[in-house]
Amino acid sequence: MGIVDEDVVRVREAADIVQVISAHTQLKRVGRSWSGLCPFHGEKSPSFSVNQEKGVFYCFGCQAKGDVITFVRDIDHLDFQGAVEQLASKVGITVRYTDKQEGERREKRSRLRDVMVDAVEWYHQRLLTAPDAGAARRYLRDRGFDGEMVRRYRIGWAPDDWDQLVRALKHPPKVLRDAGLGRESKRGGTNDFFRARVLFPIFDPQGDPIGFGGRMMPGGRPPKYQNTPETALYRKSKVLYGLNWAKDEAVRTNEFVICEGYTDVIGFAAVGVERAVATCGTALTDDHVRTLQRWAPRLVLAFDPDSAGQAAAERVYEWERKHEVEVAVAALPSGADPADLARTDPDALRRALDDAQPFLGFRIDRIMAAAKLTTPEGRARAAETALAAIAEHPSEFVRDQYVMTVADRCHLDAERLRASLRSGGVKPRVKTAEG
Repeated sequence: MGIVDEDVVRVREAADIVQVISAHTQLKRVGRSWSGLCPFHGEKSPSFSVNQEKGVFYCFGCQAKGDVITFVRDIDHLDFQGAVEQLASKVGITVRYTDKQEGERREKRSRLRDVMVDAVEWYHQRLLTAPDAGAARRYLRDRGFDGEMVRRYRIGWAPDDWDQLVRALKHPPKVLRDAGLGRESKRGGTNDFFRARVLFPIFDPQGDPIGFGGRMMPGGRPPKYQNTPETALYRKSKVLYGLNWAKDEAVRTNEFVICEGYTDVIGFAAVGVERAVATCGTALTDDHVRTLQRWAPRLVLAFDPDSAGQAAAERVYEWERKHEVEVAVAALPSGADPADLARTDPDALRRALDDAQPFLGFRIDRIMAAAKLTTPEGRARAAETALAAIAEHPSEFVRDQYVMTVADRCHLDAERLRASLRSGGVKPRVKTAEG
């Protein structure tokens, strides 16, 4: 089961390898070839070469090599078929499949993508030009969004009307409903799913639109946030807002920044941090971590300090073990989100990332900050709470490092703390002290 061989050849020949690779790294012509920084590993001197005539690339640093299909497969972490399909879409070739049912499934997804592309453009133009979007434009300006930001992120406006989108796009009602853009009305027709909301399009890693995040206007009808419902394209437990923009910098820095909202991602980008992504109205999941580790091994949580500290330790350590990632926490000022800090104190936002700590270290610091370390009783309680947090870590050597840290900060004997840890005599007071 797969794509017909003849169509694979057509796609390979039609795709311009220099144009495809230039979307990920800047190439400069050198003689008959092209050269640039390798998009697969961080480097300061160009070691990446592209031969346009032969349609191949090679990195003298990391030995990555192949043709245009190989490049797309590796850079976007797709299988062979997915890479061919992505290229086929870009060059306007309709591929055929050896399996009829597979072809029908792919055709359905293609129709959903087409209607999503049209919806993104329609909503975006409404925001830019429609008289009824004036309040939305003022709201965005007040939040620090200039015209360049609005255009880059294709932000849109859903009018406060029953079916303007449905009537404007002219797509079959069922396709609109399947894409999460419409819902069945009481009379059996199709109404718009989003109304009176600022819309942030959500893209897949390849940059194709798959859904929307809708933000209620001040004084509007709740809920405050409304996302596209589950569709064949959009699964909120798997999708990360901003991944299409963040992945290239994440590869260069070996790190993703994970935040809570669309505006946080945009705020990070505004201060030069292009590797931020956000979950779409859900907690970080195993699927999210599995996706991110394809590009980078370090994940920095840039949440509100209280929610970051209360993240389930067992789940974090399982991610570190299972997916071979390192989870760290950026200590943002209490009550401040990245979007606000990007406007009011960008240096503080950058410092929070530079000073990000391993998850357990962050928890220990929070425990100590909440404790009264000026009294023997306060230091003892802080040590008990910290030991409960330390006991949750699966590595004996990591536990011992933090035991020594707690001993030093609480003026206690490290051997006594080790003995208490070994005996299981610590009380699970972590949540009380940190919360």
